[in-house]
Amino acid sequence: MQDFETQNTLAELCRTIGETPTDIKNIAESGSSRKYYRIFTQNGSLIGTYSDNTEENEAFFSFSRHFSGIGLNVPKVLCVNGKKDCYLQDDFGDDNLFTHIQQVLMTNGYTPQLIELFQKVLHHLVRFQTEGHQGLDYTKAYPSASFDRQAIIDDLNYFKYYFVKPHQEIIFNETRLNNDFNAFADFVSTAPNDFFMYRDFQSRNIMMKNGEPYFIDFQGGRRGPLQYDVVSLLYQVKAQMPQSVRNELIDFYKKELATQLNVESIQFDRYLPYFVYLRLMQVLGAYGFRGLIQKKAHFLESIPFALKEIRLLSEAMPLPEFAELQSVISQLKQLEERYTPKPAGCLTVTINSFSFKKGYPDDFSGNGGGFVFDCRALPNPGREPEFKTKTGRDIEVVEYLLAKPQTHVFLEHVKGIVVQSVDNYLERHFSNLMLSFGCTGGQHRSVFFAQSIYDWLKKEYPNIHLILNHRERKIKEERKP
Repeated sequence: MQDFETQNTLAELCRTIGETPTDIKNIAESGSSRKYYRIFTQNGSLIGTYSDNTEENEAFFSFSRHFSGIGLNVPKVLCVNGKKDCYLQDDFGDDNLFTHIQQVLMTNGYTPQLIELFQKVLHHLVRFQTEGHQGLDYTKAYPSASFDRQAIIDDLNYFKYYFVKPHQEIIFNETRLNNDFNAFADFVSTAPNDFFMYRDFQSRNIMMKNGEPYFIDFQGGRRGPLQYDVVSLLYQVKAQMPQSVRNELIDFYKKELATQLNVESIQFDRYLPYFVYLRLMQVLGAYGFRGLIQKKAHFLESIPFALKEIRLLSEAMPLPEFAELQSVISQLKQLEERYTPKPAGCLTVTINSFSFKKGYPDDFSGNGGGFVFDCRALPNPGREPEFKTKTGRDIEVVEYLLAKPQTHVFLEHVKGIVVQSVDNYLERHFSNLMLSFGCTGGQHRSVFFAQSIYDWLKKEYPNIHLILNHRERKIKEERKP
């Protein structure tokens, strides 16, 4: 549905409930495909939503009725169109718990006031998980009625396919990793799970109004274990919560939970660290999909925080029983520097060599742009028997290419384009530029030109940050300013 059609439909829904819309503004998109609008009326404001996933919408409608019926702070669904792809709900404003976290992180860290907010949230979470579970129609849950073994495997595969595999420097045996995934899922799925699991219980989905928390985006909820939502809140990576504060809040949560059930009987502490691993792997998969593939900057910015959290967890509580999974997690450490933001004002130029047969290099900066140079029209050393086992870094190949006039013409054209962009980016204080050189195998011509431009830029621009990545050769160099 086009944006103007959606707004017309939402305006008509307003009139249906006796409200006269005076203005409709788009709300910035998040990770989902849903579109949100703030609709101003003579009596205040409402939130309009469009989503063509009607099964997910039905889950939201059903859960909202149930939770509001027992007094939980959730938005009421006020009106739905016939197609069930547009609806109105309460507007709780723009202030969320994550905003409060950001404010204290810029000043003096986690304050007693912020910890008290988290305690309020955890009090409500216990109600969702226990009272909210009673009588909830799980046949409406989307995409599944329960967080079972298959859902755990799905999260682990999300991590493998969207985060581990795109990083070719992570070496693993897929058969052994899959065996570890199965064994991990076998164990985690034995955790008591007859509770409501919110699924995305994190601070951006907790709105603050008059000092009280209100809860949104629970349409992915299902029957499941208790630990997952606690971990989602307390291990939200950009919240950077100190472990001492986490421990304090986990103790508070268990005391609240003890008013509803016997905490020892559900072995909460036994399963907790495994859910921390699971959640961190799941969010890395999400950051890979939303950031590396869909190029959404917010998710790319979160990657270094998640990498740090899973490294600290792995150091404190390793997984010796899952050797291949532990190996993969240990190797993630080498990615931290790549994703850590560079100081403001510093230009990073990333130079890649690659094989067109294996696809284009990923842009880990999230900025897009840059140049891809096709070296396949140049003389190919790979056709000469004496160069079969050598690369564009070997002197024999270098001399072969430098003896060809075409090489010098190509190189001078590339330098002309690159120097124009580097000078312009430095003047405008841009932070990233990517240059990629491709050939058939990613071994000779592309390696030669990437290496040549890297060496040239080192001399011409001593104050820029340079990263050289010969992707197919698994060779990396770096020069910091």
